[in-house]
Amino acid sequence: MQPPRKATGALAGLRVVDLTQMLAGPFCTQILADHGADVIKVEAMTGDGTRITGPFREDDTLREFGGYFQSVNRNKRSIAVDLKTEAGREIVRKLIDRADIVVENFRAGVMERLGLSFETLRQTNPRLVYGTVRGFGDPRSGASPYAHWPAYDVVSQAMGGMMGITGPDRDTPTKIGPGVGDTVPALMLCIGILAAVHRARDTGEGQFVDVAMTDAVLAMCERIVYQTSYTGTVPAPEGNRHPLLCPFGVFRARDGYVSIACATDAFWEKLAIAIGHPEMGTDEAFATNAARVQNAQRVIDAIEAFTAQRSKEELAQCLGGKVPFGPVYTSAEIFEDEHYRVRDMLVDVEQPGSVVPVKIAGVPIKLSSTPGSIRQRAPMLGEHTEEILLATGYEKNEIESMRGAGAIR
Repeated sequence: MQPPRKATGALAGLRVVDLTQMLAGPFCTQILADHGADVIKVEAMTGDGTRITGPFREDDTLREFGGYFQSVNRNKRSIAVDLKTEAGREIVRKLIDRADIVVENFRAGVMERLGLSFETLRQTNPRLVYGTVRGFGDPRSGASPYAHWPAYDVVSQAMGGMMGITGPDRDTPTKIGPGVGDTVPALMLCIGILAAVHRARDTGEGQFVDVAMTDAVLAMCERIVYQTSYTGTVPAPEGNRHPLLCPFGVFRARDGYVSIACATDAFWEKLAIAIGHPEMGTDEAFATNAARVQNAQRVIDAIEAFTAQRSKEELAQCLGGKVPFGPVYTSAEIFEDEHYRVRDMLVDVEQPGSVVPVKIAGVPIKLSSTPGSIRQRAPMLGEHTEEILLATGYEKNEIESMRGAGAIR
């Protein structure tokens, strides 16, 4: 077992009972843990399903968990409980009675069947903030016709409108690379939970916080709503261009691609000079954003005639700091960039079963007085069961009895 951690961060003192799995829920509770909350991850006896998902280090003989689980469960403690047993459910009720927050991402109705609904739990813990993230939300906030459909990232990206405006052309909707259909809802749930905690501290009254993955994705794609409402048009994929701004996208370099974004005419004028076409900065066919949008292909051709002849590094030397610019990085290039080192965004953690530490993404929210941090690796299954139960008031003999009965691990 890892040594006890000193509570640090802006959320030190908050206790979270985490009944989530996969990505959306764990990503939310990890943010709370990164900033000091004591997050108790309640797992089934077989563990979160992502424990068996790789990749694994070649020398990892333990295979307790792979990169997926490690990446979104750091800074948490794990207790393994069989919720099918009365003893297991009683443990969870006691943990929640002592908690500020509970977060779950079961399908709608599961917690009710376990006797752990918000309405039941608030009877003994009125200040409890109860957070949920599901594909189509909880019926308490609006009974979606899809409320009982299972959903993952790809589903919420599709139905939330993101794929409908992403892709190389109008006929090829495309999934965004990272799991934003999970992580964006997780961020919104985290904001909602903290807002509810703030109110609970003033009033002593908790509340139910509900985020639908599809709703969160639609909110992130906000422009498709006003575009359709204002103009009656239905936005579609436009490749690496922007429908309202030009130039604003990705351009070919000799060894890859770079991004350039000129959202103002002043930036465009600087770019026109840099690419050897100062006349395009003042020509009425290009001088304003509206004109450039009308003549987008001519603008793009002029830029790529310049960028395609130069490497990403040469373009960085030429354009970096003058206009909004950035090379399109691979993960290998991210690992080599000084920015991510000085910002502590690539952090080494222990990997049980391997002799070599692994890197995971750091804490992006930087607080000056109470910074978040990665204090420990992800937990092994049930690593803190005894520690947590002793602190909850159970005796050692009770713990051994429940372990013998298969209620805990």
